[in-house]
Amino acid sequence: MTSAVPDSALADTLLARLTETYPTAGDPVRARQASAYMKGVAPFLGIPTPERRALSRTVLDGTPRPDEDDCAAVALRCFALPEREYHYFAVDYLRRYVRRCSSGFLPVARRLVTTTSWWDTVDHLAAHVVGGLVAADPALAARMDAWIEDDDLWVARTALLHQLRFKDATDTERLFAHCLRQAGHPDFFIRKAIGWSLREYAKTDPDGVRAFVTQHRTRLSPLSVREALKNL
Repeated sequence: MTSAVPDSALADTLLARLTETYPTAGDPVRARQASAYMKGVAPFLGIPTPERRALSRTVLDGTPRPDEDDCAAVALRCFALPEREYHYFAVDYLRRYVRRCSSGFLPVARRLVTTTSWWDTVDHLAAHVVGGLVAADPALAARMDAWIEDDDLWVARTALLHQLRFKDATDTERLFAHCLRQAGHPDFFIRKAIGWSLREYAKTDPDGVRAFVTQHRTRLSPLSVREALKNL
């Protein structure tokens, strides 16, 4: 699948419902506060998360399960809208239906990761969508080896975080190699992701993470070390 927007009657229905329903619940004051908290990455409608998810259930009521083209159309069309709540709807939708998508969905996921990029969407896409695709098709893990080299920090962060939910199925060699590949990266979001990925894996293999950090402490940033060892 390319990242072009497919035709989808289901997406037509959902986007019509969304753009009619969401704005009625917006709060301009809350919208300004949310945009400021997110460093102005996008405008907001100003809908609290519990209310937004309740509205989403109304939007989805009576609609069929999507196929892969539907998922792509819904997500890409939501991300083409400016307000962040539409992006959140897309992320929630993909989290729910990622198992309906094949490995060919990965270019769409990459496009979403690199659209209006910030941690609030990227991290969920990494752990639940990209991670879900890789878990279903381990051959995609090699694509993560390319993503970790990417100049776009959000693509590299996705590679670091895609195994967050893998637990015993974690490819430890790949996880550690990715952490070392970006250990010297100057950006906070990469250093934080290194620490977070190690901290999460430490719930499965604390001795392995402790040994890795001890061996490579001089290469890892203090932030990455601190995050990795936080619960050990």
